[in-house]
Amino acid sequence: QEQLVESGGGSVQPGGSLRLSCAASGSIFSISAMGWRRQAPGKQREFVAGISTVGMTSYADSVKGRFTISRDNAKNTVYLQMNSLKPEDTAVYYCLAASTTTGKTTWGQGTQVTVSS
Repeated sequence: QEQLVESGGGSVQPGGSLRLSCAASGSIFSISAMGWRRQAPGKQREFVAGISTVGMTSYADSVKGRFTISRDNAKNTVYLQMNSLKPEDTAVYYCLAASTTTGKTTWGQGTQVTVSS
């Protein structure tokens, strides 16, 4: 069963930091580009960051310079380090794995991030 399990969400004040983790089942991680999306209340889900199987990264303009995506292939885990958080970063954050062999996308259950004073 392909599965993604996210952790690390929570509440933080503006300017604070959080690190999200997404652990993947071994069958999908090694052959998948990984990424994070987020969805704020009343808004569509949007791209945040992505990382290829060989470590190439991309970011939404709104998070460049503040967020860093990385992957640990030994642990089948992808991370999203979020610094200098702003209230507009408040959303449910979803991890996804896009298989480069089957084209299938697997989603995590989502984790809430709230930035508020």
